Amino acid sequence: MVTIKDIAKACGVSPTTVSKALNGYTDVSEKTAGRIREMAASMHYLPNSAARMLKTDRSHNIGVLFEDETQSGLTHEYFSHILNAAKYELEDAGYDITFISKKVGGNSFLEHCRYRKVDGVLIASVDFTQPQVRELVESDIPVVTIDYMFDSHSCVMSDNESGAYELVKYLYSMGHRKIAFIHGEMTSVTVKRLTGFNRAKREFHLNLPEEYFRQSRYHDAARTWHEFEALWKLKDRPTAVLFPDDYSYICCKTEFEQHGIRIPDDVSIVGYDGIPMSQQVRPKLTTLEQDADRIGRASAKKLVEAIEHPKAVFVEEIKVSGRLLTGGTVKQLTSSPENTGEVKQ
Repeated sequence: MVTIKDIAKACGVSPTTVSKALNGYTDVSEKTAGRIREMAASMHYLPNSAARMLKTDRSHNIGVLFEDETQSGLTHEYFSHILNAAKYELEDAGYDITFISKKVGGNSFLEHCRYRKVDGVLIASVDFTQPQVRELVESDIPVVTIDYMFDSHSCVMSDNESGAYELVKYLYSMGHRKIAFIHGEMTSVTVKRLTGFNRAKREFHLNLPEEYFRQSRYHDAARTWHEFEALWKLKDRPTAVLFPDDYSYICCKTEFEQHGIRIPDDVSIVGYDGIPMSQQVRPKLTTLEQDADRIGRASAKKLVEAIEHPKAVFVEEIKVSGRLLTGGTVKQLTSSPENTGEVKQ
């Protein structure tokens, strides 16, 4: 392994000069510092992480807490994009990533974080009411959450209320008055989407029966199809249905075909998330695209800020808007639709 002494010998300078040059001290001329950095790069020098930690009091290691009840893991079409964007942002800032679990370093999330000596934790897609999650959030480790707000920590939120509102607005503009909503489990995300749906319902004077509101689970195609069948058996069927996410609709396409249900001729469908596959299926899915890249990068930036400037950082809720993607899964029931194609800010 290449050491500072090896670089010093190759450059004909002292190890102290090499150390200062690599750490950005200004008492080494730029010409000499540049030559040292080039030599270090050519020799594939890697700084000693333990030594760097002693000097900076940081491990430059970020914990990521991500638990998905549907067991999709890193194949989850939506959260995988968020975590990938966060990963690139953190790497650009000089941080590594460790996934946090209860199986390593102890019996709790907090113990694993202590074991790995993480500088901060990014939390996404977990049951935020778990005692172990709250234990971690209430510790002295900087935390940023995604789609859930704690009073003491910053959060990056997709604007789910406006997203659901915009989908109903679009369906209304296409002439639909019988609009059903198959939503996910009762998380803070679901509550916000229901708020947006009900806001549109009031604004457009939609008289919708209670049986039009069905609870499924996110990313659970079988449960979502079961709830759709319940809607399809109603005497007064909806003409349009909001699905909990794009993934559930795509996985239910075979069921629609086997039951002879034509989309959008027999019923219109809209999804949520805007995953790439939603725009590859035919007919192309009308959906609300969430800005996963911006959510991931914003959450990573906020966490780095909390770690590196703890006295200057302030707690905030960062809302990220999405956009409506109009496809071919919504039938026009009126002659002059009023679709804007944009989500309100």
